[in-house]
Amino acid sequence: MPKNVISALIVAACLLLWLGSGIVLDDPAPQDHAALAVEGQAVAVAGSKNLKQVRVEVIRAESRTRFLVLRGRSESKRMVDVKAEIAGKVVSRPVERGMQVVAGDLLCELAVDDREAAVAEAEAALVNARIEHKGSLKLKKEGLLSEVAIAGSDAKQEGARAQLHRQRLNLERTKITAPFDGVVEDLQMNAGDYAVPGASCATLIELDPMLISADVTEAEVENLGLGDRVAGRTSVGRELEGVVTFVGKQSDPVTRTYPVEITVANGDYSIRSGLTVNVRIGLDEVPAHQISPALFTLGDEGEIGVRTVDDSNRVVFQTVRIVEDGPEGVWITGLPNTTHLITVGQEFVSAGEIVEPIYTSERGEQVAQP
Repeated sequence: MPKNVISALIVAACLLLWLGSGIVLDDPAPQDHAALAVEGQAVAVAGSKNLKQVRVEVIRAESRTRFLVLRGRSESKRMVDVKAEIAGKVVSRPVERGMQVVAGDLLCELAVDDREAAVAEAEAALVNARIEHKGSLKLKKEGLLSEVAIAGSDAKQEGARAQLHRQRLNLERTKITAPFDGVVEDLQMNAGDYAVPGASCATLIELDPMLISADVTEAEVENLGLGDRVAGRTSVGRELEGVVTFVGKQSDPVTRTYPVEITVANGDYSIRSGLTVNVRIGLDEVPAHQISPALFTLGDEGEIGVRTVDDSNRVVFQTVRIVEDGPEGVWITGLPNTTHLITVGQEFVSAGEIVEPIYTSERGEQVAQP
Protein backbone atom coordinates (compact mmCIF):
# COMPACT_ATOMS: atom_id res chain seq x y z
CA MET A 1 0.00 0.00 0.00
CA PRO A 2 1.36 3.39 -0.91
CA LYS A 3 2.71 5.54 1.89
CA ASN A 4 0.40 8.42 1.10
CA VAL A 5 -2.64 6.20 1.52
CA ILE A 6 -1.33 4.96 4.85
CA SER A 7 -0.73 8.51 5.98
CA ALA A 8 -4.25 9.52 4.95
CA LEU A 9 -5.75 6.61 6.84
CA ILE A 10 -3.79 7.50 9.96
CA VAL A 11 -4.96 11.12 9.76
CA ALA A 12 -8.55 10.04 9.18
CA ALA A 13 -8.38 7.66 12.12
CA CYS A 14 -7.02 10.38 14.39
CA LEU A 15 -9.72 12.75 13.21
CA LEU A 16 -12.43 10.20 13.92
CA LEU A 17 -11.00 9.53 17.36
CA TRP A 18 -10.89 13.28 18.11
CA LEU A 19 -14.47 13.77 16.95
CA GLY A 20 -15.57 10.77 18.90
CA SER A 21 -13.88 12.01 22.05
CA GLY A 22 -15.65 15.39 21.68
CA ILE A 23 -19.06 13.75 21.60
CA VAL A 24 -18.30 11.68 24.67
CA LEU A 25 -16.99 14.71 26.63
CA ASP A 26 -19.95 16.91 25.68
CA ASP A 27 -22.51 14.49 27.11
CA PRO A 28 -21.34 14.54 30.76
CA ALA A 29 -21.49 18.36 30.98
CA PRO A 30 -25.28 18.67 31.05
CA GLN A 31 -25.41 15.65 33.32
CA ASP A 32 -23.08 17.44 35.80
CA HIS A 33 -25.23 20.58 35.76
CA ALA A 34 -28.33 18.55 36.49
CA ALA A 35 -26.56 16.78 39.35
CA LEU A 36 -25.51 20.10 40.83
CA ALA A 37 -29.09 21.39 40.67
CA VAL A 38 -30.40 18.28 42.38
CA GLU A 39 -27.69 18.54 45.03
CA GLY A 40 -28.59 22.21 45.68
CA GLN A 41 -32.22 21.29 46.16
CA ALA A 42 -31.22 18.56 48.59
CA VAL A 43 -29.13 21.01 50.61
CA ALA A 44 -32.01 23.48 50.73
CA VAL A 45 -34.38 20.77 51.94
CA ALA A 46 -31.85 19.64 54.51
CA GLY A 47 -31.39 23.28 55.67
CA SER A 48 -35.14 23.69 56.24
CA LYS A 49 -35.20 20.51 58.27
CA ASN A 50 -32.26 21.74 60.44
CA LEU A 51 -34.02 24.93 61.69
CA LYS A 52 -33.92 25.35 65.47
CA GLN A 53 -37.16 24.38 67.13
CA VAL A 54 -38.66 26.53 69.87
CA ARG A 55 -41.85 26.24 71.84
CA VAL A 56 -44.21 29.13 71.34
CA GLU A 57 -47.33 30.12 73.24
CA VAL A 58 -49.89 32.61 71.96
CA ILE A 59 -50.68 35.10 74.74
CA ARG A 60 -53.23 37.88 74.65
CA ALA A 61 -53.30 41.15 76.57
CA GLU A 62 -55.66 41.92 79.45
CA SER A 63 -56.55 45.28 80.96
CA ARG A 64 -54.54 45.83 84.12
CA THR A 65 -54.08 48.73 86.52
CA ARG A 66 -50.56 50.07 86.37
CA PHE A 67 -49.16 50.65 89.84
CA LEU A 68 -46.30 52.82 90.94
CA VAL A 69 -44.41 50.82 93.56
CA LEU A 70 -42.34 52.79 96.06
CA ARG A 71 -40.22 51.78 99.00
CA GLY A 72 -40.52 54.18 101.90
CA ARG A 73 -40.22 54.56 105.63
CA SER A 74 -42.77 55.35 108.33
CA GLU A 75 -42.17 58.57 110.24
CA SER A 76 -43.93 60.27 113.12
CA LYS A 77 -45.76 63.43 112.15
CA ARG A 78 -44.09 65.39 114.96
CA MET A 79 -41.35 64.75 117.50
CA VAL A 80 -40.78 67.45 120.11
CA ASP A 81 -38.46 67.87 123.08
CA VAL A 82 -40.76 69.46 125.67
CA LYS A 83 -38.58 71.93 127.60
CA ALA A 84 -38.71 73.98 130.77
CA GLU A 85 -39.33 77.72 130.42
CA ILE A 86 -38.26 78.69 133.92
CA ALA A 87 -35.70 77.51 136.48
CA GLY A 88 -36.63 75.33 139.41
CA LYS A 89 -36.31 72.01 141.14
CA VAL A 90 -38.16 69.05 139.62
CA VAL A 91 -40.58 67.80 142.27
CA SER A 92 -42.62 65.37 140.17
CA ARG A 93 -42.47 63.42 136.91
CA PRO A 94 -45.66 61.37 136.61
CA VAL A 95 -44.94 59.79 133.20
CA GLU A 96 -42.73 56.94 132.04
CA ARG A 97 -41.27 56.01 128.67
CA GLY A 98 -43.83 54.54 126.28
CA MET A 99 -46.85 56.07 128.00
CA GLN A 100 -49.59 57.53 125.85
CA VAL A 101 -50.59 61.06 126.81
CA VAL A 102 -53.09 63.62 125.60
CA ALA A 103 -52.60 67.33 125.17
CA GLY A 104 -52.38 69.01 128.61
CA ASP A 105 -51.18 65.97 130.57
CA LEU A 106 -48.48 66.74 133.12
CA LEU A 107 -44.98 65.61 132.16
CA CYS A 108 -42.79 67.34 134.75
CA GLU A 109 -43.61 69.61 137.71
CA LEU A 110 -41.22 72.22 139.13
CA ALA A 111 -41.21 73.62 142.64
CA VAL A 112 -43.57 76.58 143.12
CA ASP A 113 -41.21 78.28 145.61
CA ASP A 114 -42.27 81.91 146.04
CA ARG A 115 -44.24 82.16 142.80
CA GLU A 116 -47.62 81.98 144.51
CA ALA A 117 -46.53 84.81 146.79
CA ALA A 118 -45.40 86.79 143.77
CA VAL A 119 -48.85 86.36 142.25
CA ALA A 120 -50.53 87.54 145.44
CA GLU A 121 -48.23 90.55 145.57
CA ALA A 122 -48.99 91.43 141.96
CA GLU A 123 -52.73 91.14 142.61
CA ALA A 124 -52.48 93.55 145.54
CA ALA A 125 -50.41 96.00 143.49
CA LEU A 126 -53.07 95.93 140.77
CA VAL A 127 -55.85 96.65 143.29
CA ASN A 128 -53.88 99.60 144.66
CA ALA A 129 -53.21 100.95 141.16
CA ARG A 130 -56.92 100.80 140.30
CA ILE A 131 -57.87 102.73 143.44
CA GLU A 132 -55.27 105.40 142.76
CA HIS A 133 -56.45 105.74 139.15
CA LYS A 134 -60.08 106.19 140.21
CA GLY A 135 -59.00 108.91 142.64
CA SER A 136 -57.05 110.63 139.89
CA LEU A 137 -60.11 110.67 137.65
CA LYS A 138 -62.19 112.34 140.40
CA LEU A 139 -59.55 115.00 140.88
CA LYS A 140 -59.50 115.57 137.14
CA LYS A 141 -63.23 116.35 137.13
CA GLU A 142 -62.64 118.98 139.80
CA GLY A 143 -59.76 120.42 137.79
CA LEU A 144 -57.22 119.59 140.45
CA LEU A 145 -55.07 117.19 138.41
CA SER A 146 -53.29 117.64 135.09
CA GLU A 147 -53.52 115.39 132.07
CA VAL A 148 -49.92 114.30 132.64
CA ALA A 149 -50.74 113.04 136.10
CA ILE A 150 -53.80 111.19 134.80
CA ALA A 151 -51.68 109.49 132.10
CA GLY A 152 -49.12 108.47 134.72
CA SER A 153 -51.84 106.98 136.90
CA ASP A 154 -53.24 104.98 133.98
CA ALA A 155 -49.77 103.72 133.04
CA LYS A 156 -49.18 102.56 136.63
CA GLN A 157 -52.44 100.61 136.54
CA GLU A 158 -51.53 98.89 133.24
CA GLY A 159 -48.06 98.08 134.56
CA ALA A 160 -49.57 96.40 137.60
CA ARG A 161 -51.90 94.38 135.36
CA ALA A 162 -48.95 93.25 133.18
CA GLN A 163 -46.92 92.26 136.24
CA LEU A 164 -49.80 90.12 137.51
CA HIS A 165 -50.06 88.38 134.13
CA ARG A 166 -46.30 87.71 134.17
CA GLN A 167 -46.36 86.20 137.64
CA ARG A 168 -49.34 84.01 136.79
CA LEU A 169 -47.49 82.71 133.70
CA ASN A 170 -44.45 81.88 135.80
CA LEU A 171 -46.66 79.96 138.19
CA GLU A 172 -48.27 78.04 135.32
CA ARG A 173 -44.86 77.24 133.86
CA THR A 174 -44.00 75.15 136.89
CA LYS A 175 -46.16 72.50 135.24
CA ILE A 176 -44.61 71.22 131.99
CA THR A 177 -47.44 69.64 129.97
CA ALA A 178 -47.85 67.73 126.69
CA PRO A 179 -48.51 70.07 123.75
CA PHE A 180 -50.33 67.37 121.75
CA ASP A 181 -51.55 63.77 121.91
CA GLY A 182 -48.71 61.31 121.58
CA VAL A 183 -46.32 58.85 123.18
CA VAL A 184 -43.49 59.60 125.59
CA GLU A 185 -40.42 58.34 123.74
CA ASP A 186 -37.69 59.51 126.10
CA LEU A 187 -37.22 61.24 129.46
CA GLN A 188 -34.46 63.70 130.37
CA MET A 189 -35.48 64.74 133.89
CA ASN A 190 -36.10 62.96 137.17
CA ALA A 191 -37.53 64.16 140.44
CA GLY A 192 -34.80 66.03 142.27
CA ASP A 193 -33.11 67.43 139.18
CA TYR A 194 -32.76 71.19 138.83
CA ALA A 195 -34.20 72.53 135.59
CA VAL A 196 -32.97 75.62 133.81
CA PRO A 197 -34.76 77.44 131.00
CA GLY A 198 -34.41 75.35 127.81
CA ALA A 199 -33.69 72.05 129.57
CA SER A 200 -35.64 69.08 128.13
CA CYS A 201 -38.14 67.28 130.30
CA ALA A 202 -39.33 64.59 127.85
CA THR A 203 -39.41 63.69 124.16
CA LEU A 204 -42.93 63.38 122.79
CA ILE A 205 -43.82 61.88 119.40
CA GLU A 206 -47.11 62.13 117.53
CA LEU A 207 -48.06 58.83 115.86
CA ASP A 208 -51.57 59.62 114.63
CA PRO A 209 -51.60 60.23 111.77
CA MET A 210 -48.45 58.44 110.63
CA LEU A 211 -46.43 59.62 107.65
CA ILE A 212 -44.86 57.39 104.99
CA SER A 213 -41.93 59.13 103.30
CA ALA A 214 -40.64 57.90 99.93
CA ASP A 215 -38.86 59.18 96.83
CA VAL A 216 -40.20 59.05 93.26
CA THR A 217 -38.25 59.38 90.02
CA GLU A 218 -38.60 62.33 87.70
CA ALA A 219 -40.16 60.00 85.09
CA GLU A 220 -43.09 59.14 87.40
CA VAL A 221 -43.56 62.25 89.54
CA GLU A 222 -45.99 63.81 87.05
CA ASN A 223 -48.31 60.82 87.47
CA LEU A 224 -48.86 61.56 91.17
CA GLY A 225 -51.42 63.92 92.63
CA LEU A 226 -52.62 65.00 96.06
CA GLY A 227 -55.37 62.73 97.32
CA ASP A 228 -54.28 59.64 95.38
CA ARG A 229 -55.21 56.47 97.25
CA VAL A 230 -52.32 54.33 98.43
CA ALA A 231 -52.10 50.73 99.66
CA GLY A 232 -49.03 49.38 101.40
CA ARG A 233 -47.47 46.76 103.58
CA THR A 234 -44.94 47.19 106.35
CA SER A 235 -41.85 45.05 106.77
CA VAL A 236 -43.66 43.15 109.55
CA GLY A 237 -46.62 42.33 107.28
CA ARG A 238 -49.18 44.90 108.41
CA GLU A 239 -51.51 46.18 105.68
CA LEU A 240 -52.19 49.91 105.56
CA GLU A 241 -54.04 52.46 103.47
CA GLY A 242 -53.55 56.18 103.05
CA VAL A 243 -53.54 59.15 100.72
CA VAL A 244 -50.82 61.24 99.10
CA THR A 245 -50.61 64.52 101.01
CA PHE A 246 -47.36 65.99 99.66
CA VAL A 247 -45.38 65.80 96.41
CA GLY A 248 -42.13 67.74 96.36
CA LYS A 249 -41.31 70.41 93.79
CA GLN A 250 -37.54 70.31 94.25
CA SER A 251 -35.55 67.19 93.37
CA ASP A 252 -32.58 65.84 95.25
CA PRO A 253 -29.45 67.12 93.43
CA VAL A 254 -27.74 63.72 93.72
CA THR A 255 -30.48 61.14 93.13
CA ARG A 256 -32.75 63.36 90.99
CA THR A 257 -35.78 62.06 92.91
CA TYR A 258 -38.67 63.95 94.48
CA PRO A 259 -39.93 63.49 98.07
CA VAL A 260 -43.44 62.12 98.56
CA GLU A 261 -45.44 61.94 101.80
CA ILE A 262 -48.39 59.63 102.41
CA THR A 263 -50.66 60.12 105.44
CA VAL A 264 -51.98 56.98 107.15
CA ALA A 265 -54.47 56.79 110.03
CA ASN A 266 -52.90 55.24 113.15
CA GLY A 267 -55.42 55.73 115.93
CA ASP A 268 -54.27 52.66 117.87
CA TYR A 269 -50.57 53.60 117.54
CA SER A 270 -49.85 50.15 116.13
CA ILE A 271 -47.67 51.43 113.28
CA ARG A 272 -44.26 52.30 114.63
CA SER A 273 -42.03 55.03 113.33
CA GLY A 274 -39.03 53.88 111.28
CA LEU A 275 -40.57 50.81 109.62
CA THR A 276 -39.78 49.95 106.00
CA VAL A 277 -42.97 50.19 103.95
CA ASN A 278 -43.71 49.10 100.37
CA VAL A 279 -46.55 51.13 98.88
CA ARG A 280 -48.49 50.86 95.62
CA ILE A 281 -50.21 53.80 93.97
CA GLY A 282 -52.69 53.05 91.18
CA LEU A 283 -52.02 55.15 88.08
CA ASP A 284 -53.90 54.04 84.94
CA GLU A 285 -55.27 51.06 82.97
CA VAL A 286 -52.87 49.44 80.46
CA PRO A 287 -52.94 46.30 78.27
CA ALA A 288 -50.65 43.76 79.93
CA HIS A 289 -49.54 40.13 79.56
CA GLN A 290 -48.78 37.69 82.36
CA ILE A 291 -45.61 35.63 81.89
CA SER A 292 -43.07 33.73 83.94
CA PRO A 293 -40.11 35.87 85.07
CA ALA A 294 -37.84 33.06 83.83
CA LEU A 295 -38.57 34.19 80.26
CA PHE A 296 -36.87 37.54 80.72
CA THR A 297 -33.70 38.19 78.78
CA LEU A 298 -31.45 41.18 78.20
CA GLY A 299 -31.05 43.17 75.00
CA ASP A 300 -27.82 44.49 73.51
CA GLU A 301 -28.04 47.64 75.64
CA GLY A 302 -29.02 45.85 78.84
CA GLU A 303 -32.76 46.46 78.58
CA ILE A 304 -35.20 43.83 79.89
CA GLY A 305 -37.28 42.03 77.28
CA VAL A 306 -38.56 38.75 75.86
CA ARG A 307 -38.13 36.89 72.56
CA THR A 308 -41.09 36.33 70.27
CA VAL A 309 -41.67 35.12 66.69
CA ASP A 310 -43.39 37.08 63.96
CA ASP A 311 -45.57 35.86 61.07
CA SER A 312 -42.49 34.74 59.12
CA ASN A 313 -41.15 32.69 62.06
CA ARG A 314 -38.37 35.19 62.63
CA VAL A 315 -37.16 35.80 66.19
CA VAL A 316 -37.90 39.31 67.49
CA PHE A 317 -36.60 40.86 70.74
CA GLN A 318 -39.31 42.93 72.47
CA THR A 319 -38.47 45.42 75.23
CA VAL A 320 -41.00 45.26 78.09
CA ARG A 321 -41.78 47.02 81.35
CA ILE A 322 -42.96 45.31 84.53
CA VAL A 323 -46.41 46.42 85.67
CA GLU A 324 -46.98 44.10 88.61
CA ASP A 325 -45.25 41.14 90.24
CA GLY A 326 -47.42 38.40 91.71
CA PRO A 327 -47.24 34.79 92.88
CA GLU A 328 -48.57 33.48 89.55
CA GLY A 329 -46.22 35.47 87.34
CA VAL A 330 -45.21 38.93 86.21
CA TRP A 331 -47.52 41.33 84.39
CA ILE A 332 -45.68 43.23 81.66
CA THR A 333 -46.53 45.87 79.09
CA GLY A 334 -44.90 46.73 75.78
CA LEU A 335 -46.01 43.73 73.68
CA PRO A 336 -48.63 43.61 70.89
CA ASN A 337 -52.11 42.58 72.08
CA THR A 338 -51.59 39.11 70.56
CA THR A 339 -48.04 37.89 70.92
CA HIS A 340 -46.31 34.64 69.93
CA LEU A 341 -44.03 34.23 72.93
CA ILE A 342 -41.09 31.83 72.91
CA THR A 343 -41.40 29.82 76.13
CA VAL A 344 -38.71 27.16 75.59
CA GLY A 345 -35.46 27.63 73.70
CA GLN A 346 -35.32 31.42 73.86
CA GLU A 347 -31.78 31.31 75.21
CA PHE A 348 -30.54 29.37 72.14
CA VAL A 349 -31.82 31.74 69.44
CA SER A 350 -31.08 35.36 68.58
CA ALA A 351 -33.05 38.22 67.05
CA GLY A 352 -33.46 37.92 63.27
CA GLU A 353 -33.00 34.15 63.20
CA ILE A 354 -35.56 31.95 61.39
CA VAL A 355 -36.86 29.15 63.62
CA GLU A 356 -39.39 26.34 63.53
CA PRO A 357 -42.06 27.16 66.17
CA ILE A 358 -43.93 24.43 67.99
CA TYR A 359 -47.08 25.94 69.43
CA THR A 360 -48.23 24.87 72.89
CA SER A 361 -51.14 25.67 75.14
CA GLU A 362 -50.89 27.22 78.61
CA ARG A 363 -50.58 23.67 80.06
CA GLY A 364 -47.67 22.92 77.73
CA GLU A 365 -49.69 20.70 75.36
CA GLN A 366 -48.81 20.88 71.68
CA VAL A 367 -51.48 22.52 69.55
CA ALA A 368 -51.97 23.28 65.89
CA GLN A 369 -50.25 26.33 64.54
CA PRO A 370 -52.67 29.29 64.69
